[in-house]
Amino acid sequence: MDELDQKLNATFDGKVLRKDLLHRIKKGTNVPTFVLEFLLAKYCASNDQAEMDAGMEAVLSSLQENYVRPDEANAAQSKVATKGKHRFIDKVHVRYVEKEKRHWASLENFNSQRIAIGEKFYRDNDRLLEGGIWAEVTLAHNDIDEDDYAFSIEDLRPIQLTRFDFDRYAEGRAAFTRDEWIAAVLRSVGLEPTKLSKRVQMHFIARLAALVEPNYNYIELGPRGTGKSYFFSEFSPYATLISGGQATKATLFYNNARRKVGLVGFWDTVAFDEVGGIKVRDPDTIQIMKDFMANGRFSRGAEVIADASLSFVGNIDVSVQQVVNSNEHDLFQPLPPELDLAVMDRFAAYIPGWEMPKNSSEFLTSNYGFITDYLAEAFHYQFKHTNRYEEVSKRIRLGKSIEGRDEKGIKKTVCAFLKVLHPNGPPTDEEFEEYVAYATECRRRVKEQMNKRKPDDEFARINLSYFKASGDEVVVFCPESKDAPATQEPARRRLHQADGQPAEVGSVQPAVQPVPATESYSTVPTSTPLAPATASSSVELKEQHFTILYGDTGYSYESIIGPYLQGAKSVVIEDPYIRLQHQIQNFVRFCETVLRAGTVKNINLITGYDDKTQFADIAEKLEELRQSLLELDVELEVKLNPNMHDREIRIDNGWVIKIGRGLDFYQKPSSWFEVGAHDLNLRKCLETKVDIFKG
Repeated sequence: MDELDQKLNATFDGKVLRKDLLHRIKKGTNVPTFVLEFLLAKYCASNDQAEMDAGMEAVLSSLQENYVRPDEANAAQSKVATKGKHRFIDKVHVRYVEKEKRHWASLENFNSQRIAIGEKFYRDNDRLLEGGIWAEVTLAHNDIDEDDYAFSIEDLRPIQLTRFDFDRYAEGRAAFTRDEWIAAVLRSVGLEPTKLSKRVQMHFIARLAALVEPNYNYIELGPRGTGKSYFFSEFSPYATLISGGQATKATLFYNNARRKVGLVGFWDTVAFDEVGGIKVRDPDTIQIMKDFMANGRFSRGAEVIADASLSFVGNIDVSVQQVVNSNEHDLFQPLPPELDLAVMDRFAAYIPGWEMPKNSSEFLTSNYGFITDYLAEAFHYQFKHTNRYEEVSKRIRLGKSIEGRDEKGIKKTVCAFLKVLHPNGPPTDEEFEEYVAYATECRRRVKEQMNKRKPDDEFARINLSYFKASGDEVVVFCPESKDAPATQEPARRRLHQADGQPAEVGSVQPAVQPVPATESYSTVPTSTPLAPATASSSVELKEQHFTILYGDTGYSYESIIGPYLQGAKSVVIEDPYIRLQHQIQNFVRFCETVLRAGTVKNINLITGYDDKTQFADIAEKLEELRQSLLELDVELEVKLNPNMHDREIRIDNGWVIKIGRGLDFYQKPSSWFEVGAHDLNLRKCLETKVDIFKG
């Protein structure tokens, strides 16, 4: 043990463990770090080698006995049925099934969607309903044949500390210098600080900002394999990581159909992984996101206030040096067009992910650090109960180029550094100025990219500065761009040009002249060269009348109907034959096409029936579809009309689509393993007429 290990063990006895123990058991398990360390803390929170060796055996035994691997779900079910009950370590989800008026639980690796659960469990742990939580859960087998479930939850214990004493945590911090505390925090997340430069250490601390500061929004773009999403998937039970495809209004903010707040109401931090792949088809989602990022509130019929921070992480596959020296490109290039300047302006910081080292065992520590769950609780407490903004506002002095959102972003970044590194009180002047300089640089990086994009001088005041305690003003630069004229004095595109002609590029002086750089810095460029942007052309919609011939391919609901859904909010489909299994499957595919439009909120199906119709079976399938649409904030209404025969689709933007055979114009594949069995573009069709016209 080195001196810091001894001090941590003396000051935080029972709250620290040796991090190489985690590395030894992490491989081969798809379990978050905070879960594994929860187990290690039970058995290995000691500095006695014999106790640690015995504890490791206990942890490995517990994982072997209680952690279910996805390919062992059937064996796990059999174990519960045979023994009557068994305890598992798994991520538990709870969903409410409206049709049955009850809640059902599921375990990610247990492969059962109908596990009975008592009200007390989801009432006391509301995140079960929004994203799920890792827990030690005891499942019991139900032997009553008349019941419609085989398993029930007898006991559930979330994997997190039951008690946390913040005063004790802050008191312990007083025993350490600032640099020692940085080392302790970095070792707690598994990194060895002696292998990292001071600047890279600051980047890692900045990644923690969204876990301690409410309504803090930042972005980090960089190469793959640098651990950008680690803190949100592995480190804290109060953060959730979502993919771009989940970025819907209903999932993130508010589900109108269910009258339920989304993820921002349940988690401290919502992180978007692979932000370049975000697909937002509903413009309302971005508008609500802008409102929420600006002030932590939004309105959807009722005003909703939430504290969640938003983190945007993704990859940048171009040379940073090329970008900063380019008049055409900026460091926001990987972002989708929906994340426009208004969203970018709400980022408090842009962490330069290209300066971070690739994940490697070289940077892992074998020393002591806090048990991950203990540190996560400390951060969660500060997220909910402490506010350092007034303290920062009284102490900080910013230059004249600092504008409204610059000031707020810089101050909130500094607040986060104080919470992570100084939970027990104020830092020295030198330390405070270091945080202000870093925060100002990260905000300048945001503003420089916006200034390159904007054809006027709205964001031209990029020379952000602060005043030291001595009264000296310091202009802060971003190392990668300080010597790049294309970023410091970007060319402006003239707005007036002939149709079809490229915009002229002229040099326009920025509103604030850049100050000459006084320090040198070099970054290692990534290998991909820049490609010129291409403009996409929109397709003009027009009336169509054509015949699909028998055996034709290349016709899907997406290709026929999709283009005419632009701006639609409601779709009515009349089709008398949504009865048989394959017809209902066709209707599901139709609904998926409608969802891809991104704006539709109501689907109305009017269908028929006859004496042979199995109402119960159809109703059950359509109810399952309705429930899944509700999760995406889309309402499905089904009406029956025994006398109907016509088939048509009416869209509230005025377009009417008539397909002679309705949705059922595909031939049945001769085998479900032939081409076209699943991709309707490749499926052979029956002969039918299609008429598309304005109603």
